[in-house]
Amino acid sequence: MLYARYSFCLSEAEIFWIMNIAIVGTGYVGLVSGVCFAEMGADVTCVDIDKDKIEALRRGEVPIYEPGLEEMLRRNTEAGRLHFATSLEECIDSVQVVFSAVGTPPMADGGADLSQVWAVARAFGRAVKRYTLLVTKSTVPVGTAERIDAIVREELELRGEQVEFGVASNPEFLKEGAAIKDFMMPDRVVVGTRSERARKIMSRLYKPFMLSGERMIFTDIRSAEMIKYAANSMLATRISFINEIAALCEKVGADVNMVRKGIGADSRIGKKFLYAGCGFGGSCFPKDLRALIRTAEECGSDMPLLRAVEQINERQKGILVDKFVAHAGGDVKGKRVALWGLSFKPETDDMREAPSLVVIERLLKLGCEVRVYDPIAMDSCRSVVGERVTYCNDKYDAALGADALMLITEWKEFRMPSYAVLRSVMHEPTIFDGRNIYDGEEAREQGFTYYKIG
Repeated sequence: MLYARYSFCLSEAEIFWIMNIAIVGTGYVGLVSGVCFAEMGADVTCVDIDKDKIEALRRGEVPIYEPGLEEMLRRNTEAGRLHFATSLEECIDSVQVVFSAVGTPPMADGGADLSQVWAVARAFGRAVKRYTLLVTKSTVPVGTAERIDAIVREELELRGEQVEFGVASNPEFLKEGAAIKDFMMPDRVVVGTRSERARKIMSRLYKPFMLSGERMIFTDIRSAEMIKYAANSMLATRISFINEIAALCEKVGADVNMVRKGIGADSRIGKKFLYAGCGFGGSCFPKDLRALIRTAEECGSDMPLLRAVEQINERQKGILVDKFVAHAGGDVKGKRVALWGLSFKPETDDMREAPSLVVIERLLKLGCEVRVYDPIAMDSCRSVVGERVTYCNDKYDAALGADALMLITEWKEFRMPSYAVLRSVMHEPTIFDGRNIYDGEEAREQGFTYYKIG
């Protein structure tokens, strides 16, 4: 570590300018954050209690799929800026900032499981020896930082020591598949803190990412915690809204793509996240919606709009199966269905809450044979679904003998299919386009029955 290596010849003021940080949790957020900070010149130690994962990372093996991440990890490891440890105690003496980026999975009641967050706070309290800033990067409910502060103080009291420390919230806004770009060129960096010292440290840490313009937003901690939930809930609301409009378009004979363009041209509305489809999934939107609803319940409030957003999305995940059943006159038993795309979005292998899982389960329950293909997420699907579906070598192999083709995830390689090849391998040339990426008129001219959303 640079701090440990050179602190003997530096003054306290000079040491401040060497950014040594630790990031606890090597999941999606923690690993991307650590690698990107190292890329900008910080000295970073990524910490995880999973020894096998740490050993794999030391070998340059990345446990998640994110374009460009593996190459960047290896480059910074070789440069000596990126390190890996299995405990915070190994590195805390040499860092100024500790990021908590552990998982906060949903519980049965919709709330966030914060057990790992509390564990990081306790580890920090047991190990900290000089002023260090503890920053929560995980998505956590409003009020979490106050509890973290209390836990650290409890641990210090048990030690019988008084050590100055800081607490801050720095929610992440990374999109899977574009996480490195999002981190390296953020549209905003939100920091919640009541400490001027913490504010200066965070400003220094993020300054290299802001050379083209200041985009840091400083708030109180509770507001920072709320911003992440509110942002994801707003985006989810836009998706469910356009899917509701799509359902009405089908009934009245309008085209949702034209409607989307018309309303998106209004500068007050904009066109982003107004694409009709077969529902959203992933690790953020569904979980954050439920957690915000749960927070409201705990405060004696209700969020009927967000409840509706969630209900609409769950219904939407099965829309292609509904269309298929209607197309077949109600009986699809024994039919063979091809699925293109399994991950919840392109450029990731993440299957969490993916619409494909709902589609697969419903088709199997209806007695269908299911053949699947995804460029990246086949192993992820196998770990969840097992061998109940047929895993295929490519998109045309998946369509072999199929009575229906369902486009679930809009990977680039699915954008320009050969209709001639599809027509030759499919039993019945029928396409259910769950992302509205095909030209329906062209598909029909090529002899296909074509269904879209809205």
